Amino acid sequence: MKIAVIFPGIGYHPDKPLLYFARMAAKAQGYQVVNVAYGNFPRQVKGSPEKMKAAFLSAVEQAETELEGIDFQQYEDILFISKSVGTAVAAAYGRKHGLKTRNVYYTPIGESFDFIQQEGIVFHGTKDGWVETDVIREKCEKGHFPLYITENGNHSLETGEVDTDLA
Repeated sequence: MKIAVIFPGIGYHPDKPLLYFARMAAKAQGYQVVNVAYGNFPRQVKGSPEKMKAAFLSAVEQAETELEGIDFQQYEDILFISKSVGTAVAAAYGRKHGLKTRNVYYTPIGESFDFIQQEGIVFHGTKDGWVETDVIREKCEKGHFPLYITENGNHSLETGEVDTDLA
């Protein structure tokens, strides 16, 4: 059996493009898909380390509640698909529970790499306002994570060019 767990970002829910299409691809590959729902984050998190930490801790706590009924030991393949702060939440959750996961890390924030240890691939846009591309490159190189860069992509990997974004 296979399970894919979707860990969204702040304000980036599972029905937005990156997570929607990742979820649909996982379903098409036979994964049972679970969306983690969390919210009630502080306002204006960007640029505030205190608010970012509060949002992260709140999301981890909510993920614990959302996933408490799942026996991950019954799954031979566990895939975590995460976005932004969700990348840190997924990594922290997996580590706490000793899970062997494969991961898709969409637009991680720099602090996510304090938690990311499991194998996975990273996607980043060069115009991501949350973290500099050089930081992501360095952390991916150090952690041996394949990195896929979207030139001129923002924190949602959108460039403003519809054809480019669809591709």
